[in-house]
Amino acid sequence: MTGRPLRVGNASGFYGDRCDALREMLVGGPLDVLTGDYLAELTMLILGRDRLKDPSRGYAKTFLRQLEECLTLAHERGVKIVANAGGLNPAGLADAVRGLAARLGVPVRVAHVEGDDLGGPQGRFPGALTAHAYLGGAGIAACLSAGADLVVTGRVSDAALVSGPAAAHFGWAPDAYDRLAGAVVAGHVLECGTQATGGNYAFFAEHDPADLRRPGFPLAEVYEDGSAVITKHDDTGGFVDIGTVTAQLLYETQGARYAGPDVTARLDSVTLTQEGPDRVRIDGVRGEAPPPTLKAGLTRLGGHRNEVVFVLTGLDVEAKAALVRAQLEDAFDRAEARPAEVGWELARTDHADAATEETASALLRLVVRDPDADTVGRAIGGAAVELALGSYPGFHVTAPPGKGAPYGVFEAAYVERSGVEHVAVLPDGERRPVPFGADDTLVLDDVPQPPPPAPLPPGPTRRVPLGLVAGARSGDKGGDANVGVWVRTDDAWRWLAHELTVARFRELLPEAADLTVVRHDLPNLRALNFVVQDLLGEGVAARARFDPQAKGLAEWLRARHVDIPQLLL
Repeated sequence: MTGRPLRVGNASGFYGDRCDALREMLVGGPLDVLTGDYLAELTMLILGRDRLKDPSRGYAKTFLRQLEECLTLAHERGVKIVANAGGLNPAGLADAVRGLAARLGVPVRVAHVEGDDLGGPQGRFPGALTAHAYLGGAGIAACLSAGADLVVTGRVSDAALVSGPAAAHFGWAPDAYDRLAGAVVAGHVLECGTQATGGNYAFFAEHDPADLRRPGFPLAEVYEDGSAVITKHDDTGGFVDIGTVTAQLLYETQGARYAGPDVTARLDSVTLTQEGPDRVRIDGVRGEAPPPTLKAGLTRLGGHRNEVVFVLTGLDVEAKAALVRAQLEDAFDRAEARPAEVGWELARTDHADAATEETASALLRLVVRDPDADTVGRAIGGAAVELALGSYPGFHVTAPPGKGAPYGVFEAAYVERSGVEHVAVLPDGERRPVPFGADDTLVLDDVPQPPPPAPLPPGPTRRVPLGLVAGARSGDKGGDANVGVWVRTDDAWRWLAHELTVARFRELLPEAADLTVVRHDLPNLRALNFVVQDLLGEGVAARARFDPQAKGLAEWLRARHVDIPQLLL
């Protein structure tokens, strides 16, 4: 690391994150660039429905409310703002920001990036509500190099919010793969906000609860060679250590190659060092050419769904569940139209000899889906309520069944880069086409798995939860889920690498028993990353599973009991 770093902060990890984070980051300490990530797979569906109601919308409205309070402050402090809040309508948001700036009397040069929209209903993906390619950071870099103070984008890769400003600041060439990869890794750590500063952290109980009530947002000091330090402003809550950075590095990733529009970052090359309190250095990152295609996210309306949760209290829970299920299935068969999909799930939340009625009760969840809203409305509204006086003893539900609600479906597609127009619309209105990086592209084959470390010698064990020695974090990518598992000592890594095989993973998480599970080893991080294909069906918007984004999957794994060597405890 040499020279002054570029200080890039984050003030949003999703559409709905802390509204006052923008101000917190601007007043909390020095920054060069402040980023905001507003777009997730589900958000694109939400914005798509907004656009159906009003074609002038389709962007994150909360961003404008944040700017109303903070635009003057950012201008006074010389902080550039880069956000993907443009969603489906970056040009519309850019115009709205210009109007706000004029009303506030702030001379802000606004630019935006477009070209990600692949046409929606009339485009190359008929039937899609939204269809957007993931663009890289080059358009952002072009806007900043042309003097923009604020850049809004549509669908770019989350890490592009950091790699774009870094490329502009340091003048990196499109084939500076190691440098770009380092910035992409830093961007991936920042993109989910406080998940890098103690939020959603497996070992949170080891820290002062008062310090975790309001974690500060993270920032990265990015250097010219692509290395970075992840930290946060002084006097803010939370903490930054190797564990929090490792957890976020593993979040929603797949193999050792983290492929993006500008570069493929090799996660197996990342080295983390605790440089000081709340400072973790990232270096050693190697980059490769990007793949020849761009990922595109497609959303569509999948139909309508409805659900009801029956409360089963006291004795004979299984028999009560069987009775009401048989009654409802019979009612569906007699109905004018049976729902296309009917799903049941019994959660045994009940305890024997319980001290309260709630802890004596189990929950039986029924979910129905159908293209027709009336079918799912009638299916539950009529059939379930009619059983109120003629079913199991103690019959009641958590809430009255309502009308059927629409649900969405997310899927990924891949398009040739040559078929996507990447355009930087500069502050003066010039529309500048942005080339897609260097000419060389990478064919993404599997990275050979490194040899496992030498196993621990045999010794006494205790049967305890895996989470006593292993941290984990999980998330969703469309219908797939990933679970990253890491440990904090070399001895624990020697044990984990041999213990948590794919077969053992399936045994501990029976929901994955019949699914394709792929394990990727990351020895530098003392980590394993498991990708579970099709666990989430048609994605989060379809809400096909109790935990539709697999957020708690890692904590379920950590709660499972295994035989752990005594020396690790």
